[in-house]
Amino acid sequence: MLVLSRKKDESIMINNDIEIKILSIDGEQIKIGIVAPKNVKVHRSEIFEAIQAENHASLKIEASILQGITKSNSSEKK
Repeated sequence: MLVLSRKKDESIMINNDIEIKILSIDGEQIKIGIVAPKNVKVHRSEIFEAIQAENHASLKIEASILQGITKSNSSEKK
């Protein structure tokens, strides 16, 4: 992990097209702004984890549906 110190109104560049800017500091809360191309998805980590969990659960459901379809098709052929 790269650790950098920044002050208000300073920023960090990632590649040539993503900028992370410190907008304000209020006690323990820091507001940041992120400028990135539209094709770059930006989520808070807790939202990202929820999306990943939902996608994983969806894959399990789809797998069980496919297994049911496969079993149904095999029994029809007999």
